Amino acid sequence: MAKITAVCKSKEKGTRKKAVAEGTLKEDYGLVGDAHADCCTHRQVSLLATESIDKMRKLGFEVGPGDFAENLTTQGMELLSLPLGTKIYIGKDILLRVTQIGKECHTGCAIRQEIGKCIMPKEGIFARVVHGGRVRAGDDIRIKKNGQ
Repeated sequence: MAKITAVCKSKEKGTRKKAVAEGTLKEDYGLVGDAHADCCTHRQVSLLATESIDKMRKLGFEVGPGDFAENLTTQGMELLSLPLGTKIYIGKDILLRVTQIGKECHTGCAIRQEIGKCIMPKEGIFARVVHGGRVRAGDDIRIKKNGQ
């Protein structure tokens, strides 16, 4: 079963995020206390798979959850296979809707400057918070694709 392995946030954009014990996802806003949270964007929450981070580790990089500036690190699901509009249910209360697959990496990306490569542009996804709630590592994830 798919699950959340880390919840990460930072006070500044363009920096690595730090894992926290738990966080609050606020409807139509994002992760409370994170620099990327914003009511007026379709990229309120970012997700990256542990499996993607493991690819970088196999290349010899010492990286972990939050190092690619993702808010939620997941395990056990292929994020890139999720079409736009997919509903992601986390725990009992949270509902996210996938709004973007990948992104253009900005020049100030801390991880790209440090190691020369970033996986968020190709392997990260972004979502809007439809229904918020508390999120923590270990929370189950359920997927409902369009038409299901």
